[in-house]
Amino acid sequence: MNLQQTLGVELPIIQAPMAGVQGSALAIAVCSAGGVGSLPCAMLDAAAMRHELAVVRAATNRPFNVNFFCHRVPVPDAARDAAWRRALAPYYREFGLDIEGVPSGPGRVPFDAAAAELLEKIRPAVVSFHFGLPDETLLARVRGMGAKVLASATTLDAALWLERRGVDAIIAQGLEAGGHRGHFLSDDLTRQSGTFALLPQIVHGVHKPVIAAGGIADAVGVAAALAPGAAMVQVGTAYLLCPEATTRPAHREALASDAARHTALTRLFSGRPARGIVNRLMREVADATAPAFPLATAVVGPLRAAAEARGSSDFSPLWSGQNASGCRACSATELTRALAGR
Repeated sequence: MNLQQTLGVELPIIQAPMAGVQGSALAIAVCSAGGVGSLPCAMLDAAAMRHELAVVRAATNRPFNVNFFCHRVPVPDAARDAAWRRALAPYYREFGLDIEGVPSGPGRVPFDAAAAELLEKIRPAVVSFHFGLPDETLLARVRGMGAKVLASATTLDAALWLERRGVDAIIAQGLEAGGHRGHFLSDDLTRQSGTFALLPQIVHGVHKPVIAAGGIADAVGVAAALAPGAAMVQVGTAYLLCPEATTRPAHREALASDAARHTALTRLFSGRPARGIVNRLMREVADATAPAFPLATAVVGPLRAAAEARGSSDFSPLWSGQNASGCRACSATELTRALAGR
């Protein structure tokens, strides 16, 4: 039985979970098309997660994916935080904001027992993880729900590590992918490969189904990924202009412009490498050392809000893969079918 049959879906398309630019509406639309819609929960508190899960469950009886981060909460570093605030202080003055009044905060919460308890009531078909896996006790609870477990790998070593821990399928995340890198064994970015270099290594190196991700934005790209052995394809950036996405106006404008041709990895928005369209913050503060993930978000947040209120995306994380050519302002249902060549 192949992965599509195992998951019970018509199309070989998984919509990438994209925290901050989507909610339940996008996941539902993709499910309606016959793909796997995904709900990102990394930025949701318990009440929001409960609501969004209930909305998806009420809207579709088709399989959907619920995604979580698995990072370790860092110990705050006062010196690093102070240096980060000094780097951003000129921008706070520019917007008339008080940087001293901004509290430090976690920004993202990893998968925990409370999240597992919520999932046990919904029993989603698929649960996926980024930045590794939760501990064995939590993972056993996910398996006990009957969910298939997916996780991201950015190297063959990571894929082998995930296989040994019994995941049901491995997402091969190429360097082209937008948003946060899913690495967890090593922070060395020189070990990261593009999708079509990484994919055959993992396909031939593991015995689990492999899902290709990164830089795939149209039916030609999907077919190219399936040809060397990908079981399914995960697509994110192409969905960002769909009406069901919650992509902000400035982000939509950037994606539809020539600016989308220039993306880069940056730690500035969260403390962890993530790919987005290059903007003012990335150009001017490139040498600053942000606090460890996810502590950097607390101080960037007020700048982002102030700039966006003026119609500027200078301080916004404009997450995008290297190939935004497939972004279309059409329904996610239509786009999903088009990606599958339907």
